[in-house]
Amino acid sequence: MPTLRWYFDFVSPYSYLHWQKVKQLPQFGRIQPVPIAFGAVLHHLGNLGPAEIPAKRRFMYRQLLWTAQAEGTPLRFPPGHPFNPLAALRLCLAAGASTAAVDVLFDWIWRDGHAGDTAEALREPAARLGISDVEAAIGELAIKEQLRRNTEAAIEAGVFGVPTLAIDGELFWGNDSHPLMAAVLDDPGLLDRPDWQQAVALPVAVQRSR
Repeated sequence: MPTLRWYFDFVSPYSYLHWQKVKQLPQFGRIQPVPIAFGAVLHHLGNLGPAEIPAKRRFMYRQLLWTAQAEGTPLRFPPGHPFNPLAALRLCLAAGASTAAVDVLFDWIWRDGHAGDTAEALREPAARLGISDVEAAIGELAIKEQLRRNTEAAIEAGVFGVPTLAIDGELFWGNDSHPLMAAVLDDPGLLDRPDWQQAVALPVAVQRSR
């Protein structure tokens, strides 16, 4: 069975919410968490982050708090958002991008509401992961290169947002898309339904203005 890749960034509260569901999937043992720099994906696509659009930011934060309450998931915002997640992403990779590392860092930032943007802010979760020298861990060239490679591979795979679960090369994006992801994991033949195939093959009918 192929490995399932779950692309995420700690700057994304939707990734935090979705991670709680991912861990409950029967296929969880096949899922590889892949930390990526979401900002680099947005830059590649020429898009703004959702929290950089004022009206979208207000809607998103309210919707996030409502969703977390509805799903029974504790959520507390860090001191500032959006924040620079590179330190947290690199620390996760330094800890092997393990389930424990993803858990500890998501809980630190989004369950408990701590900052996750500097080595100093991450000393406590790093210690929980057995890393005493945070600066050295996140400054290691191999770790920086791994994050760059992860992000480039995600862009090459077509990832346009986080969280995204890649199932046999097909991308499923967003916390609210989890029921669809679970359905396709249980029955990959859903992707071969004639009406689904017809819909995704539709031509683009509207031309962009120049």
